[in-house]
Amino acid sequence: MRRLLLALLSIAALSACSLSPNLYAGYSQNFGTYVASRNVDTFCLVPKLRLAIWNIETYFGRKIVATSGYRDPDHNAEVGGKEASYHMRCMAADIFIPGVSKARLIAYAYRNPLVGGLGCYPGRTFIHIDVRDRPRGWTHPVTFSGC
Repeated sequence: MRRLLLALLSIAALSACSLSPNLYAGYSQNFGTYVASRNVDTFCLVPKLRLAIWNIETYFGRKIVATSGYRDPDHNAEVGGKEASYHMRCMAADIFIPGVSKARLIAYAYRNPLVGGLGCYPGRTFIHIDVRDRPRGWTHPVTFSGC
């Protein structure tokens, strides 16, 4: 009887997993990173940025989705990026995590020692992280755009 009960509980647990929605349906991957569109380039992301992303993914137990990675100068100008954008140096990504609130993502990125710059963009679903060097003595990232 006990084995039967355990078997039924196992089947119920496994079937619940198959009923959960796929949070990444509709997103493709670019060099191992989920991306919001096929135009997002994550090929050249520097190792420190990849480490920051993996750290965030590990903390939340979910993969990030990049809405922007590397930008060539023309694309950067088209989207209104700064002239010295870290996106053009493969040192920045705009990200979100399906099922994780933007506020929780911001709070964790703010405490993450790998994140050198943090942009929050009110009214947008993503945040910007980059791996610039923090100013001497700073214990948190440089913040901008609504953080």
